[in-house]
Amino acid sequence: MREHIVALAEFLRARHLHVFLETETARCCEIADYPIRALTEFNGDIDLAIVLGGDGTMLGVARALLEHQVPLLGINRGRIGFLTDISAQNMLEDVAKVLAGDYSIEQRLMLHTKILRKGKLLGEGVALNDVVISKGEVAQLLGLEVMIDEQFVHRQRSDGLIVATPTGTTAYALSAGGPILHSALEAITLVPICPHTLSNRPIVIKSTSQVHVKLVDQYESRIHFDGQLIARLYQYDDVYIARAEKMTRLLHPNGHCHYEMLRKKLHWG
Repeated sequence: MREHIVALAEFLRARHLHVFLETETARCCEIADYPIRALTEFNGDIDLAIVLGGDGTMLGVARALLEHQVPLLGINRGRIGFLTDISAQNMLEDVAKVLAGDYSIEQRLMLHTKILRKGKLLGEGVALNDVVISKGEVAQLLGLEVMIDEQFVHRQRSDGLIVATPTGTTAYALSAGGPILHSALEAITLVPICPHTLSNRPIVIKSTSQVHVKLVDQYESRIHFDGQLIARLYQYDDVYIARAEKMTRLLHPNGHCHYEMLRKKLHWG
């Protein structure tokens, strides 16, 4: 990883660009030749954030920089790389194309979630992939009451529920049997995790809808945003999930094809 970061930083500096490294990245890779900033200090004065890592790294950066609308360019150093789609081998060539203006911009929908306990706000945050409510330490099915735009949908007993953006439909939701949505769709999918009733299937709703999930049993559960534990939930807690006001902006070198990416990453014939 260190050699790729140094090579990229030197490449950018040679083009008379101001380069900053994220604090933890600089510390872990023992790089001291560039100014550093904590991720929370990157703001609107940054023209581009280049993310070297896997999709998990990209998800964290997307959440942190959403408010400032900094465009993101992903270089894959992880396992699959649905979001970080530039290969490390072609890194400098593809970054040069982007710097020359040979790129496309893709807007990705994000979710904003509020957690309420007895009517009081317990926490809130955003997610690019998904919001997941799942069982806690006790191996018991959860009882969840699901409403969309405050219209009752159903009560389900399951290991949990995934509420995913189109971006997130190639993540946990895919392994739980959910559909793959094109990243440009204005939609949200709800995917039950191991439902007790086999007729309880994934559904897709419009992105302007609000999802309201209430825990209706006494067992502890957990809520994760993009795989990160946010809070422990208990009986009668309410979770409200809706489209975030702002969208994440991803850059791709021209020629990027969504279906080619799926074919390669999922090993389709």
